[in-house]
Amino acid sequence: MDFRSDTVTRPTQAMRTAMAHAEVGDDVYGDDPTVNDLEQWAAERHGFEAALFTTSGTQANLLGLMAHCQRGDEYLCGQQAHNFKYEAGGAAVLGSIQPQPVENNPDGTLCFDKLRMAIKPDDFHFAQTKLLSLENTINGKVLPLAYLQKARNFVDEHGLQLHLDGARVYNAAVALNVDIKEITQYFDSITVCMSKGLSAPVGSLLLGTEEYIARARRVRKMLGGGMRQAGILAAAAKLALTEQVTQLATDHANAKRLAVGLQGIELFNINPDYVQTNLVFAKIDDSVDINLLADKLAKENIIITATNPVRFATHKDISTEDVDTLIAKLSELCN
Repeated sequence: MDFRSDTVTRPTQAMRTAMAHAEVGDDVYGDDPTVNDLEQWAAERHGFEAALFTTSGTQANLLGLMAHCQRGDEYLCGQQAHNFKYEAGGAAVLGSIQPQPVENNPDGTLCFDKLRMAIKPDDFHFAQTKLLSLENTINGKVLPLAYLQKARNFVDEHGLQLHLDGARVYNAAVALNVDIKEITQYFDSITVCMSKGLSAPVGSLLLGTEEYIARARRVRKMLGGGMRQAGILAAAAKLALTEQVTQLATDHANAKRLAVGLQGIELFNINPDYVQTNLVFAKIDDSVDINLLADKLAKENIIITATNPVRFATHKDISTEDVDTLIAKLSELCN
């Protein structure tokens, strides 16, 4: 039982079958029919002109930022944003793009007054602010549709573009009980990851206008991201988007069940009302040796990340019974 992340999901049998029988070609030449089908279908499904299949969410975000910004430009984001904090500084190192992080509110949103103050004047002393990047979900929290509308109004007012790191955007759509286009309609570009809770083995998409995706495709080649017979991966990625989305509701229910169970353990501090999707953050009393706790759980074939707060992720390969087993073991060990 691996609660570390929803990236540990294994492909479904249907995915393995589709991969084995995928029709392939050389994608760098544009000849892979399965990749072409995925990109064309995904663009239409999410309300964009074009899409680009990439190896990872990190690569998709980097391409997304580099296709929007030139060297010396700046993008606004949250201090907890994945493309600022967890992607090895790629935008700055590889794109020469300056990030301007703003503190996230407790609900994951960014304050528009703070964002407004962070926009640089039109002065050659400063980097040029070109883009606002949001993340949805962020730390398991869902950005409300009303907030996304305000973000669209904000960027239009200030002449910026709006990018979405949508690694778990389908979790947001399921939590809000809306079609994915209700979220994507506000953005100039988005990324979608298929290898997290949607269970594909590899792959993310970048979506935008045809001109924008053409720029991103050039950058992908520059960064060594051109793939050849990538249809083997694209076949599984399409099934992730067409067959696995309904699984996310179960993951969310299991996360809530886990949070309620953790609330009943004295040494854990958690409010289940804050759990909106498949990620559960729980603070453990300082008297607990988290490394020792993780080691003891590992001996029971339960894997967690030894951090405090602990992030537990529910996903396709975690059942309701697994959640109950984890709660029982934690209660036993903590007592």
